[in-house]
Amino acid sequence: MELTWFWLAVMAILASSLVSLATKPKKEKKLPPGPKGLPILGHLHMLGKNPHQDLHRIAKDHGPIMYMRFGFIPNIVVSSPEAAELFLKTHDLVFASRPPTEAAKYMTWDQSDVLFGAYGPYWRNMRKLCTLELLSTHKTNSFRPMRREEISLFVESLKEASGPVDLSAMVSSVSVNMSCRLVFGKKYDEKDIDERGFKALIKEGMRLVSAPNLADLFPFLGVLDLQGLRRKMKAYAKVFDGFFEKVIEDHVRAGDRPDQAKDIVDTMMSIMQSGDSEFQFDRRHVKAIMLDMLLGAMDSPSSTSEWILTELLRNPAVMKKLQKEMEQVVGLKRMVEESDLDQLEYLDMVLKETFRLHPVAPLLIPHYAREDSKVNGYDIPKDSRIIINTYAIGRDPNVWTDPEKFIPERFSGSEVDVWGHHFQLLPFGAGRRGCPGIQLGLIHVRLIVAQLVHCFDWQLPNDMSPMDLDMHEEFGVSLTRANHLMAIPTFRLQM
Repeated sequence: MELTWFWLAVMAILASSLVSLATKPKKEKKLPPGPKGLPILGHLHMLGKNPHQDLHRIAKDHGPIMYMRFGFIPNIVVSSPEAAELFLKTHDLVFASRPPTEAAKYMTWDQSDVLFGAYGPYWRNMRKLCTLELLSTHKTNSFRPMRREEISLFVESLKEASGPVDLSAMVSSVSVNMSCRLVFGKKYDEKDIDERGFKALIKEGMRLVSAPNLADLFPFLGVLDLQGLRRKMKAYAKVFDGFFEKVIEDHVRAGDRPDQAKDIVDTMMSIMQSGDSEFQFDRRHVKAIMLDMLLGAMDSPSSTSEWILTELLRNPAVMKKLQKEMEQVVGLKRMVEESDLDQLEYLDMVLKETFRLHPVAPLLIPHYAREDSKVNGYDIPKDSRIIINTYAIGRDPNVWTDPEKFIPERFSGSEVDVWGHHFQLLPFGAGRRGCPGIQLGLIHVRLIVAQLVHCFDWQLPNDMSPMDLDMHEEFGVSLTRANHLMAIPTFRLQM
């Protein structure tokens, strides 16, 4: 957590005269059970640098629907499939919005995007636009040649390596290249956006969004910006705003292009200029969706691919079994093509097992209670944040046998999928706020992993034992490795 005890003390002193404003639960309400909190701070002191792990531990003592207060903000922490279904399906409409945080205000053009946007007519129309125009099966398939080209370059770069390679950096690079061509129509150099580069900026944005912000937790302190987060958010938004304006101007100058060559920005600009949209749609909205697309196509696939390779290196027998499947389906004389993916059943099992242990978003993006409601006999106050702990759900011993072990075979013959139909596995959420880019994300992950496994044998450097592989996590909107993954590739195809 980015809260120092110094700032906590400052905040406590400033808040002492306003204790009566704290969201102290009313005695007549039946709130969910939870641990005992402190005055003013609530339960903030119980969270460390990995809140998903802390909340998982606390829920073991207080149940799958748990009440906690962070500052003045009531939170409902959900830690079981049955509880998740209540909030994401049974009462989905009540909890379909997002909280009005400073990060959403300053970094998404005042919640103009789909990911962090407040629920309402505008959001419904924007999601419809994404689903039907930007992320349709037809649009996704139109980028197959681009993906094939970038994946081939990726494999060639690994073939030229001698000694250990930084797999984290390599996977990040191919994700950046595919994302840029998908969204912008061409690759940009890492430094074209900022000296930090795309991946570093996306990572910084994830940190800013997930950082506990005193201005959100104690609204009366917002004007002070004690942590400097607002200043950082505004600077971050300014970098992306300037870059996106440049991209839009490049597309305006390029004019109309053949339909098969249209990227995401082309499509959005056509809609904006035609005036056919059912809602106000200007450059601000185009930029908000551009950022969503980058986040979805770049960050989640690369972090998931890293975790899959990490688990395969820790479990050599699983790696060999996956390679055997690819040899049988594809052979050793060519790379895996997109048309092969649906036949790779064991790859899907490996993917599901990785999502279970290393979920894309360990706490999802918080939902927001639009009104007072009652769930499972508990009173859920209006304005509560609903935190779905997918990390805890993936380790629920009532659902999973040996939940800490990596066993892809547990999904053999199972109907459980990752599309939000089954609440024991929710890497992309479910209900109205389920991720609209699931199909695209799965294609990117499966393609990257398939080439890494099929085209290469892998060895850990310095004779490292698989069990000694670093597994530390870095918490954020997405769950990433704390340290880069290093490994030695050996090309194995007979091309």
